[in-house]
Formats: sequence, C-alpha cells, structure tokens
Amino acid sequence: MSSARELAADLVNQVLLDGRSLTAALEAVPPGGDPRRRADAQDLCYGVLRHLGRLRFYLRRLTGRPVSPAELAGPLLVALYELAERDTPAYAAVNEAVDLVGRRHPRARGFVNGVLRNFPRQRSQLEAAAGADLEACWNFPDWWIEKLRGHYPDTWQAQLTAMNGHPPMTLRVNRRRTTRERYQALLDEAGLGWRQSGDWALTLAAPVRVTDLPGFADGLASVQDLGAQLAVPLLQCDNGMHVLDACAAPGGKTAHLLECHELDLLALDREAARLTRVTDNLRRLGLTAAVMAADAGAPAAWWDGRPFDRILLDAPCTASGVARRHPDGKWLKRLDDVHELAGQQARLLDAVWPLLRQGGKLLYATCSLFPEENGQQVEAFLVRHQDARLDTINLPDAPDGQLRPDSDHDGFFYARIVKT
Repeated sequence: MSSARELAADLVNQVLLDGRSLTAALEAVPPGGDPRRRADAQDLCYGVLRHLGRLRFYLRRLTGRPVSPAELAGPLLVALYELAERDTPAYAAVNEAVDLVGRRHPRARGFVNGVLRNFPRQRSQLEAAAGADLEACWNFPDWWIEKLRGHYPDTWQAQLTAMNGHPPMTLRVNRRRTTRERYQALLDEAGLGWRQSGDWALTLAAPVRVTDLPGFADGLASVQDLGAQLAVPLLQCDNGMHVLDACAAPGGKTAHLLECHELDLLALDREAARLTRVTDNLRRLGLTAAVMAADAGAPAAWWDGRPFDRILLDAPCTASGVARRHPDGKWLKRLDDVHELAGQQARLLDAVWPLLRQGGKLLYATCSLFPEENGQQVEAFLVRHQDARLDTINLPDAPDGQLRPDSDHDGFFYARIVKT
C-alpha cells in the first residue's frame, strides 16, 4: 500500500492544488507496474474526496494554521482518511505518511507526525465539533448545500446522503448482440449478483472492474447509469431518422440510440480528444455513426443544411447530480460556474434549434440538480422561441423532468421540446 498511498497523495494534490479533474489525473498516470497500485490509489482518492469536508475540518483543528508547504495536504488527508474512515492501524497510516513527507520535505517530518498522532487522542472532540459545521457534516461546499436547501427544502438532506454514498453499477445490455436473458445467464455463470432495473438494464449487486464483466470486450453490455438510460426513450426516435447528438462524448447515449434504432446519426463534440471514447465505444459495440469534432454552438462551420428530425442536447453543466461518481467535481466547481454554464447552455439551445425540422423534437438533458441549468433554462428558452412547445414527460416521481439522486440512479434533468 505504501506506493499506492504516495500516488494517492499526489493525485489529491493535483485536484486540490492544481484544479485538475481526478479523471484527467488518473489518465495521466504512466501505464505499467502493479495494477493493484493504481486501483488502491484510486480507491483512496475517491474516499478522500467523498469525505473532504470533514477531513479538512479535522486538519484545520489539528494544525491551527494553513498547511505549509501546501503539498503536505495530500499525504495528511490520505492518512486522516485512513484513520477516520477506514480505521487503518496508526503505525501503517502515520508512519508511511511521515516517511513520504520525509523524502520530500525532511523538516516537516515532526509536524506531520504530531498532527496525525494527535488525531486519535482528539477524535471524539473533533467528531462532535464536525457535526455542528455544515461543510464538515455533509461533505459538500457550503454554497452547494445552501442551493440545494433553497431549491429542495423537503429532500435536500436525502439528496446529499445519496450523493455521499457509492453509486450503483448499472449495465445496458446491447440488444444488437444479445438478449437480456442471455446476458443474465452470463452474469450468473460469472457469479455476479444482479437485479433487473429496466427493460435492458441490470444493476449489479456490487461493482466490479469492466474487464470482469462477461462479454464486455465483445460489446455485449455497457456501463450506464439508469437515469442516463432514460434519454433514448424520451427522444422518441423512429428508424430512418436524421439525428444530431450535439454534445456526444463519451458516447453512452450515442451508442444507446444506435442500439435501439436504425438512424442517420451525427455525433458531435467540440473536443476531438474526447471523441476517441465515442469511436472506441461504437467500435466495441459494433455500431456506426458519423463522428465530427465541432462546436454545436457554431453550426455554420459544420451543418450541411439538412434539417434534423431529432436533436439530443446533453448540455455541459455543473454535473451536480453525479457528484458521487465524480466527487472531485463538488470541490472544483464554484457558485459562479452555475451562471457561466447556464450561459453556455442557452447559447447551445439557440444555436441548434434552427437545425430542427418543423414537428421535430429536441431533448434537453443535463446531469444537474440546479434549476438555473434546468427548469429555468427551459422556461427562458420558450420565451425566446415562440415556435417551441414543451412536451409532457411522464417520469415516475419526476413530472417536472428532474430526477433526484437515489439508490437506483443519479440526478438528471430532461425536457422534450417540440418545434411547432
């Protein structure tokens, strides 16, 4: 575990000090070596970031001053996580943190040793004090908690509790290559517990590596949250339609559309590097689409003038509904980002709307819980476009199109708009 702890400390510092996403930091880890090192480090990072509000509270109380040099935060937070949330023996967590710091900052050895050895002595007092601190209690930034509490006065606590847990691992069976019943049998043979959670969706009893999923490399199934799987039926496509997936990467919804229908589909994304995931997914699943790197908000540069029958706009957002899958996001986002992203969303909606034929349908989707990105965004769009009509969406427990995160799915928003 020693090398895993060192890697985890470096990754945590990249997120908290450099503002880098954990996904990007993990992808930059050089390949090779013991695969367990990367897996253990990833597990430690997710744990630290899920509990960061409380861990940083402990660290402030134990030090009484900002940590200096700032790079000490990584090893201290990893060690505190192990002591507070995993009950790792002190000799393992503390000694290795001190050794790691000693190699890089020898003069800080005594400081780190004193901080970590004080935690068990003060644990009960620290835990009691943390319960009275909003960020430490809920492990979310104060502004995030206040927004949820304001918009969801009856459910904000349940939502935060759900987002502090581990997400379910839900699969989407590729109907082009197998049936749900056959894939269920493969899961049984592999000794993997499951439950049916949708027509083509199966939720595993416990997460596993994708390489351990039967037939994954052969395209028999994909990993996709149950809430995300609602996009395709809500778009209401028919075979032969001309369809735009305006912000396609990493391609889960693109592939799902093509698994369900024979479509003339254009998968668009402004970041060419992210489209690699789209083409890789389509190749694995045996599917075909036109894939283009372009900005959906500037159609003059790429649109051929042929109207689309359907448009899926899975807009960039704060990802506030998927924080349990990406716990770094809640610490990297700022309140100003909500308003900045709302501006981007409005720009994209206005840009792609003229590309839709009369009678066509646009599905606006986000993985956000904030109304500025969701219901309020759609209301403002309808005011700007008199030829737009909001269609009724019948979702259990979400008549307004807003799915709250729970034990079955993450948080998503959907609105289907018809061109009259």
